[in-house]
Amino acid sequence: MQDAVTLYKLIILYMLNQASVPMENAQISNFMLEKEYTNFFTIQSVVKELEKGGFVLVETIRNRSILHIQKEGEEVLGYCINEISDAIKADVKEYLEEKKNELRTENYVIADYFETDKNEFVARCIIKDGNTNALEVSLTVSTEEEANAICMRWRDRSQDVYGYLIQKLLT
Repeated sequence: MQDAVTLYKLIILYMLNQASVPMENAQISNFMLEKEYTNFFTIQSVVKELEKGGFVLVETIRNRSILHIQKEGEEVLGYCINEISDAIKADVKEYLEEKKNELRTENYVIADYFETDKNEFVARCIIKDGNTNALEVSLTVSTEEEANAICMRWRDRSQDVYGYLIQKLLT
């Protein structure tokens, strides 16, 4: 039997592969903690090792760490998938099914902001469709507070904005 850390790595790769979308570190951590597979610090260490090895890409957007499985991760998973028990695979599939709408919204609606060299702020808001951007809007505002407010509201209002734009542009 493999060591526990190797199993945790395989579980994370399996989750990312089964989800077919990037997942937040927090989502993976919540699953591992809910199932009591390991503790938070071990999960973070395992994620760092996977990133260092090139098996996952960790993208930081605002205060979110988003994990993307890489080709190397898919290859390793292909070789080692039988090392994950059927019970763990079932737990992963059940979790992903329960959270599928939440995963889709959280990982396909992205907002971030940055300061320009003109002391303005640009709020960049995106709705992703797979690997492409279905909508990307950049708004220049005068304060960081405004940029932050736009980003915070984007998740809840992005579908309304998208629908409004489509309606206005098609009529």
